[in-house]
Amino acid sequence: MEKKTGTTTVGVKAKDGVVLVADTQASLDHMVETLNIRKILPITDRIAITTAGSVGDIQALARTLEAEARYYQFTWSRPMTAKAMAHLLSNILNENKWFPYLVQIIIGGYVEEPTLANLDPLGGLIFDDYTATGSGSPFAIAVLEEGFKKNMSVEDAKELAVKAVRTAGKRDVYTGSKKVQVVVITREGMKEEFVEFND
Repeated sequence: MEKKTGTTTVGVKAKDGVVLVADTQASLDHMVETLNIRKILPITDRIAITTAGSVGDIQALARTLEAEARYYQFTWSRPMTAKAMAHLLSNILNENKWFPYLVQIIIGGYVEEPTLANLDPLGGLIFDDYTATGSGSPFAIAVLEEGFKKNMSVEDAKELAVKAVRTAGKRDVYTGSKKVQVVVITREGMKEEFVEFND
């Protein structure tokens, strides 16, 4: 069985949006398997999840959430909110607690308002202003704790989240330090970019 380990993903809630940032390195035990993996997956045009844990489990959950979001839109003629999707995902994870998905997920979105949540493998759900998952999360959370301010601008939140993942990459051997994936979600929609570092 293939086991992929190690990552750092971060979420920060801003005044007018949500920022998700992740490193792009995938590790297989003690080997770097690739430096170009996307760890932030769009579920709708306004909601995304970050991936930490088993890649197969994350992909299966993402497909389920995409289908549920489409069904909700078709049934109710309005998009599912990020908060509702977080509760749905929490229920899915909890229903499988005896044979759990090996994941830790950040879900972020802006449908009615900026929303950020962290979910553990058993469905524990915490809505918060900032959060981090993965092997480098202790390093990232220290940066977030120091730099976060209520009602930050999206640009300031992005700068802080990138700094948190980059700091983790310098200290956690399983977190890549050369490139990060950045997803910004606002009322206008979702934008993705990659930031590379030379040092």
